Amino acid sequence: FLGCYREGETDNCNQLWKTLCNNNLFNARSTDIKLDCMKEETLNIMVSETLCLTPRLTRSLSSIIYRKTKGNPLFVSRLMLSLSKEGILRPSFGRRRWEWDIQKIQCQKLPDDVAKFLTNCIEALSEDVKS
Repeated sequence: FLGCYREGETDNCNQLWKTLCNNNLFNARSTDIKLDCMKEETLNIMVSETLCLTPRLTRSLSSIIYRKTKGNPLFVSRLMLSLSKEGILRPSFGRRRWEWDIQKIQCQKLPDDVAKFLTNCIEALSEDVKS
């Protein structure tokens, strides 16, 4: 089981919070992992390492990703996957490196809420995968 919540945005009525508080009743182990939002430079290093390019080359891409995700690590990784699936972030075998279309990335309509973005990604999956 994997659950995700934002600190300070849950209360005693939230089902996930109730489950987390009562996990001792189920003899279940749990591990809390706190993910803070990344700073823009940290995000650029992550993008640089992911694409095997120097940080200088990925700065323009990272800057847009940072503005769209506010550095949320879950949002960043899902956005990069989404951009790759849509062919906006793609490998160029001729140039032997990754390429991206800055204008198309800037025009991407994204929900402000990470949960909504992840829900949209799940809903876009084929029925075979969802079942």
